Amino acid sequence: MFGLSELAIILIVVAAVLAVKKLPELTRSAGKSARILKSEARAARDADEPGTPRVIQGETVKREDPGTDTGPRG
Repeated sequence: MFGLSELAIILIVVAAVLAVKKLPELTRSAGKSARILKSEARAARDADEPGTPRVIQGETVKREDPGTDTGPRG
């Protein structure tokens, strides 16, 4: 009969055999994730610089200038 160590070795070998089939897909996915993370980090760094406007989807901010009158009078 098999002992615990033999079963562990068999499971490791089976996992390695199954992982070899998926290895190219996993490396491609890891590369895409790294590129996305890098571009998001660059965008976040650029957005933190003063003087650049920050755009937030779904949010409208109305700025009122006291020198202009754009509203209705009444």
